[in-house]
Amino acid sequence: MEIEPIARLRCDLTGKFGIPRQSGLVDSLTGEIVFVPQYRSREALRGIEGFSHLWLIWEFSANRREGGRDWSPTVRPPRLGGNVRLGVFATRSPFRPNALGLSCVRLLGLREDREAGIVLRIAGADLMDGTPIYDIKPYVPYADCHPEASGGFAADTPEPLRVVCAPETLDLLPPEKRAGLLGVLAQDPRPRYQHDPQRVYGLEYGGFNVRFRVDGEAVTVVSLEGNTDR
Repeated sequence: MEIEPIARLRCDLTGKFGIPRQSGLVDSLTGEIVFVPQYRSREALRGIEGFSHLWLIWEFSANRREGGRDWSPTVRPPRLGGNVRLGVFATRSPFRPNALGLSCVRLLGLREDREAGIVLRIAGADLMDGTPIYDIKPYVPYADCHPEASGGFAADTPEPLRVVCAPETLDLLPPEKRAGLLGVLAQDPRPRYQHDPQRVYGLEYGGFNVRFRVDGEAVTVVSLEGNTDR
């Protein structure tokens, strides 16, 4: 079976570093689903406004293996510090036989775009800008929600860090983009095994290179550099 993208995500995270580790962790991070021309049909979305959340099936397009390398049956989950191997099907690693991801996002609404036609406005995605989306399905609470479920090694929700950013630095961002950036930083984008409080990291967000440090439970924004017209 061959599949093709029906849409792509448009958002402020233009690089892999900083993407939330799971969907729903940063609800203030918004984006839009832009359909490819042959699927820009309002009829195909009839009734979708009745659902608050959607499932997205998408591709780990930034993690494509080169040269057709064989898949590995085990991976090192970052949440375990990269020191423990688990079965690939017991994790959400992007390095899979078929590089498909599954995310639950919140539907904010529909918008008409002069060039792209009808687009979906969403929140809480764990995808980067340009990610190909292969299917969209409604989230059905009685079928998809299982409060009694066990979460294995990922049972605990990570505690967000405190973000420190000078007002004059944050003011460089448009107001509608600020909460998303602060939410991303609060989730501590660093690899789990890095703990140097003096190291300066950088992530791409909204046309800026955001430079920051992490010391204990606090993230301090050092600078925002980039295209302020984006």
